[in-house]
Amino acid sequence: MNWPFGDFNLFILIAARVLAMIEVAPLLSGQGVPQVAKIGLAGFAAAVVFPSVKAAGYPIPEDGMAYAMLVIGEAMIGLIMGFFLSIVYAAFTTAGQMFSLQMGLSASETYDPLAEIEIPVVGQFLNLIAMFVFVSTSGFQKLFLVGVKGSFDAMRAVDLVTRRNDIIQYLVKASGALLQQSLVLAMPVLGTLFLVTVAMGLLSKAAPQMNLLTEGFPITLMVTYIIMITALPFMMEAFSHLIEASFDDLGILVGGKL
Repeated sequence: MNWPFGDFNLFILIAARVLAMIEVAPLLSGQGVPQVAKIGLAGFAAAVVFPSVKAAGYPIPEDGMAYAMLVIGEAMIGLIMGFFLSIVYAAFTTAGQMFSLQMGLSASETYDPLAEIEIPVVGQFLNLIAMFVFVSTSGFQKLFLVGVKGSFDAMRAVDLVTRRNDIIQYLVKASGALLQQSLVLAMPVLGTLFLVTVAMGLLSKAAPQMNLLTEGFPITLMVTYIIMITALPFMMEAFSHLIEASFDDLGILVGGKL
């Protein structure tokens, strides 16, 4: 067995990429996970993939400045992978924020320890659903299989220079897809709330004495909850497909098949 500390320089390079990915990846990046646990997990993952990386060959420069730049490059690769998955994961919270305003619950916000921001209650609900779906679809296993083992088999720090245009274009495209994915997830509720709003507007014209604010708010909440309960199985299936597609895209990103 090859002990990682026999080649400490190579071990540091591997650990830098893994730790940077963990610091940004969904769920693992939250304050609920102690920093000691993140460092320990990064060290364990680096030790596991070390033999295969060493066997494949990884040239280590003798110059200290070149080695420091190499460590920064490996950390950048980890940040890019974690950021890409965070963009996909944020689509769930964004979808909840979209129809929280239409429901009239935009002012009811709670603190999200994972995103470290205040988000509406509905967004927090979808965030919890996404967390359970991420765990149930073996998200953590895929994170380390694709983001750690797969990335070291296909990508080195020097690729950030040789493939920088492709990587930047791909990340910009993925960022733009966030709004599209959020709209798809939120469309069942948004479309229904639009019809409810139109119906309430027509009723207010037909019966001006009706208090639209008093009558419309409970009706909107009731219809929204009914639609969410009805559409939740389909939304969970969409969550699952979106998470699986994100790992496929991550494999394309690190595999050089842009």
